[in-house]
Amino acid sequence: MVPVKKLSKLYTQHGHLPMGVGKVSGVIAYSLAILCLLGVIAFHYPQYLTTPELRAKYSVEVLRGVMLVALLISGGIALANFILGRYRWLNLFTLAIVAVAVALGGPAVPVGDFPDGTAYIGLDWFILDLLKSTLIFILIEKLIPLRKGQAVFRSEWLTDFVHFAFNHFLVGLALFLVNFFIHRFFGWMIYAPLQNAVQALPTLVEVLACVLVADLVQYGTHRAYHEVPFLWRFHAVHHSTKTLDWLAGSRQHFFETIVTRVSILGVLFVLGFSREVMDVYILIVGVQAVLNHSNVKLPWGPLKYLLVTPEFHHWHHSSDRAALDRNYAAHFAFIDRAFGTAVKSDRPLPENYGVLGDYMPEGFLRQQAFPFTWREKQE
Repeated sequence: MVPVKKLSKLYTQHGHLPMGVGKVSGVIAYSLAILCLLGVIAFHYPQYLTTPELRAKYSVEVLRGVMLVALLISGGIALANFILGRYRWLNLFTLAIVAVAVALGGPAVPVGDFPDGTAYIGLDWFILDLLKSTLIFILIEKLIPLRKGQAVFRSEWLTDFVHFAFNHFLVGLALFLVNFFIHRFFGWMIYAPLQNAVQALPTLVEVLACVLVADLVQYGTHRAYHEVPFLWRFHAVHHSTKTLDWLAGSRQHFFETIVTRVSILGVLFVLGFSREVMDVYILIVGVQAVLNHSNVKLPWGPLKYLLVTPEFHHWHHSSDRAALDRNYAAHFAFIDRAFGTAVKSDRPLPENYGVLGDYMPEGFLRQQAFPFTWREKQE
């Protein structure tokens, strides 16, 4: 059995991983094994652990193939490292996880008919998004970094990973509340001729209009989070990270997550954007939210005046006084320039990140509780 202290130390370590000693490959094998085990559990209880919107889109057979390959890679790496004497405790634990996943049925778990409409948590969304983020963004952050030499496992990575996981498991509740509030409070605002006109737009125009409208709502709510003291209590959690990368954007208070989604999706619902266009918007916002916080430098050229880029959004997270309460937009940078809230600086990147005064406590639970203990913290 793996000593608890060793696992705890592994989770809390940060900095650059040493090469050539089996730690990098061991961490990869261990992570794949955990994801495969979670996937097997999701296969056993799909009605409670998978997202209905995703269930209708992905192929179970493709997922079985992906899981089989992941199990073979994880087990193969762990076995090789164990034989070579590299981090044997970690790789032995990985082999045990692989064995449990296989014993529970592995990729061959049968999935029969099951009732829809049950309460659920988005375990499948968590697994797929984590794979996408790690396979794509960690790679490009290493290939074309905005800040060279920044470690994947920086000092706050564990806290932000817990935020990442919690936000994904909150998807089911968030979507339920979004649907409830939208139909309960926005339904009376529906004007059929307006919705018909919106849906009559060419698809590309409708997509661009959808993203623009969403960003204008995002701009308004985002600005309110900065300028209304009560709301800043919650938004300060998001701004407290001192290092930006693909994971940093996940740090967010659950209150802000739900309120922002209801606000944006409510307006889009009233205007009548089609379901297909809304799906495209959700895909765009998912990718751009990660990209804008990431440690990635891309050759944007003139597009930087039109679109929000990592450089643009990094300034928003700066604790430099000249950058406070600036660069609110999520998609289109010209919105901030139009409203006079764009950062003006000769430097390409800010020097410091986080909240001014560095008063945010460390740890997921303390950060979720922080808005309710604001006065105590300030006194």
